[in-house]
Amino acid sequence: MIDLTSFAALFFYTLSGAAYLVYLLAQREKVHLYGYFLLLAGFICHAVFLCGQAVMLGHLPAFTLSHNLSLAACSTAGVFLLLNRRMNLKFFGVYAVPIILAITLVSVMLPEGAPYRGGGTDIKRIADSAWLITHVITMFAANGAFALACGAGIFYLVQEHAIKNKKRGFFYKRLPPLELLDSAGYSCIVAGFAMLTLGLVTGAVYAELVWGAFWRWDPKEVWSGITWLVYAALLHERLVAGWRGRRAAIMSIAGFFIVVFTFLGVNLLLGGHHGVFTRV
Repeated sequence: MIDLTSFAALFFYTLSGAAYLVYLLAQREKVHLYGYFLLLAGFICHAVFLCGQAVMLGHLPAFTLSHNLSLAACSTAGVFLLLNRRMNLKFFGVYAVPIILAITLVSVMLPEGAPYRGGGTDIKRIADSAWLITHVITMFAANGAFALACGAGIFYLVQEHAIKNKKRGFFYKRLPPLELLDSAGYSCIVAGFAMLTLGLVTGAVYAELVWGAFWRWDPKEVWSGITWLVYAALLHERLVAGWRGRRAAIMSIAGFFIVVFTFLGVNLLLGGHHGVFTRV
């Protein structure tokens, strides 16, 4: 659904993406600030849009594919804004903003679907739960952080290739040193892992309240557990075995592919009770 606030979000995201592209080409600090504040304006409009949907529906807008993609885009924008301010990740904009824009555009083009009633259970009863709201917000925030970690991994491999082949070309001059890219990716993974852990805990509590069991071996639960184990292993090996650099970058990229499959692929291909959250 496109209304004034969602159109405004798309408009500001588009302008932000253009500004970050110009920043990549020209490396002007003022242009980066334009991109950052345009993205902030888009995020605020997007958040207002989602709040309006919640008021209109009477529950969290998270029960269709359109809603979930919109939440994913807004969450990624919010995480990027926070981490960019904390770690000064200017170069991430050229990667993050086009993704945010594309996901938002797809979300507004998809039909929202009819109000869901699962098995005769009023959705309002199961959606008006602080546990569900916390679960959804933290899971989407985790996915946004992992998306940024993937970007850091991609940038690391690009910069490493330029250095090894002694090609002081376009990206070499514009990307930060390898140490900063590695550190940024690690920080994103730490933030994402913390949110993922909180999301799994609150999701388990919510499942106990609604379905009577903390764990039911639902495909979504299984793959969420696999995702947690992958990032736990990455953090463990970094702290214990000193995984850094190229190996950590590759693992960050591979981990995000698992995140994407867990978010979309499981619901669309494997079913389970989480399938109701990606109805078209």
